[in-house]
Amino acid sequence: MKPVEAVFDAAGASVPRVMQRVERRMAEVSVDHGAALARHAGETIAAGGKRLRPLLVCLAAGVPSPESDTLVHSAVAVELVHGATLVHDDVLDASLLRRGRPTVVASSGRRMATATGDLLFSRAFAELSLTRSLSAVCALSRASSELALGELMQRSDAWSGDVTVGRYLERCRLKTAVLFRAACELGAIEGEGPMDTLGTFGEQIGLAFQLLDDVLDVSGPPERTGKPQGADLLDGTITLPLIEARARDRELAALEVRDLRTATDARAVCERIAATGALETARARALQMVAGAKSILPALPDRQRAALDLVADGVVERYS
Repeated sequence: MKPVEAVFDAAGASVPRVMQRVERRMAEVSVDHGAALARHAGETIAAGGKRLRPLLVCLAAGVPSPESDTLVHSAVAVELVHGATLVHDDVLDASLLRRGRPTVVASSGRRMATATGDLLFSRAFAELSLTRSLSAVCALSRASSELALGELMQRSDAWSGDVTVGRYLERCRLKTAVLFRAACELGAIEGEGPMDTLGTFGEQIGLAFQLLDDVLDVSGPPERTGKPQGADLLDGTITLPLIEARARDRELAALEVRDLRTATDARAVCERIAATGALETARARALQMVAGAKSILPALPDRQRAALDLVADGVVERYS
């Protein structure tokens, strides 16, 4: 059984019904903004992924999930913010591929991509306003501000040989984990659950998600990740595998990442990183985070805890 199917089986029929409504609503939000913007926003939304963040909104609200309009609006808002950050990241990194497809910046240029990301952000908060919940708006606004700080930190750290593990983890928290936290907080608001506990759970699995994503960038293969192997190296993003490998390999410690020019260069460095055992170290840290996240859930109802445990396990299975 696939991870998402296992979650649906544990959570019951309400969750897939809500997720279907989320998909339909996201397909609606890109219209009425001009043909070009609507097309690019629609393609970004349709490219999808696993919809992990909307799923967390549903599960954090309770199992079975309340099938309310406000829950759907909250789940849609989180995914739209996620889509907006991906489009903006691709602009900053000049990325050509995302999930195996040409990015908006690759197909239509920086201006159109920037406008598409801006549209998705604006639609996210328009959607969230329909919940009439100030707490929900505050939670997603906080996360959005932190996402911007994370992007600034990543730009500041680009090409650097001095990024510490602690700084890297804080960047991952800001760039990725805070939106996982916000997804769980929005669900907790809707279901009147323990917002702090669920938010912490979301942040921890979000950190693990990013660490494993960075491992996958080094280990590949491109047909699985949807982007070239070593893409982070080529755009100057310093991740945990490289930080750990530099501590073990003198040549990597002396490497000027800025000197890497081609996909062949990046693949060679990826192979050297893997040979140091750094990928196993990064993966072990991620597994520890997932275990820690699961350890804070015992006070939740059994079915809800079981479904959230499966989501956490699914984060790890991305690497396996």
